[in-house]
Order: sequence, then structure tokens, then C-alpha cells
Amino acid sequence: MARTLTNIFSRDPPDGVGLFVDGPNVFRDEFDVDLDDLRSIGEDLGRLATARLYVNEHATPGFIRAGEAHGFEVIVTSGDVDVKLAVDATAFLANERVSTLALVSRDTDFKPVVEYANANGIETVAIAPGSYGRSDALRLAASRSMTLDEN
Repeated sequence: MARTLTNIFSRDPPDGVGLFVDGPNVFRDEFDVDLDDLRSIGEDLGRLATARLYVNEHATPGFIRAGEAHGFEVIVTSGDVDVKLAVDATAFLANERVSTLALVSRDTDFKPVVEYANANGIETVAIAPGSYGRSDALRLAASRSMTLDEN
């Protein structure tokens, strides 16, 4: 029985959630954000394909260990966390098969990532740590949005 090229190269439909957390923008004194809560929200959206927590070089070793203990891949950057997260999320979207991008931040800088995902048929969820300082532009660009202090 001959196999067609379509059968050989066909891919399963996209599946999974990419959870990307902007650590310095989310874990601040004015917000009461819990790592377990973030992971649970990601899991509620679907199977986690990745859960990444981005921090800068000032993150304490205890916080990095806590992120890892809660199942996050912790990315420490000496440069701008926003740039690293945006580049990684966009590369992940371009190269992986996910159905949902969940972005935890309050920063408008991530709007182009959300727009890229939307343009490629990927559901987007903007998760703000609180209503104070929340990016309305990010919230409105996403397919869905959540504010943690309102849950």
C-alpha cells in the first residue's frame, strides 16, 4: 500500500498551552501572586506545553528554586527580561505546536507577541497580576483576559 506525501508529513492539530510569566513585572509588593496559582491557571487553560518564568539577575536564589519547584522553567537574563521573553515566546510560537499563549504581565511591550499569535490562529490569554497598572492595550489585543485580583 503506497503512502501519500500528505500522510507522511501531516501534523496533528496544535495542542497545549505556552505559559510565559514576566517575573519582575508580576512579582511585586503591590500584587499577591502565587506560583501555584499561576501554574493552576495555565493548567486550567489546557495541557501545559511549557511554563516559563523570566527573571532578571537580581532574582534571589530562593525565588529561582521556588519557581523550579513549582514546575517552571526559570530563565534568568542579565539584560531586559521583556526582550528575552518576547523573543522566546515568538520563537516558540513559530516553531512549536501550541493552541494557546498565556502571557502573565501588565506590560504593553508584549502586544506585538499577542498580535503575532492571533494572526497565526493561536488563542491568546493576557493575565494581569492586578488591576493597578494593567495594560489595557494588552488586554484588548488578547482573545481573552484575566486579572488575578478579580478572581
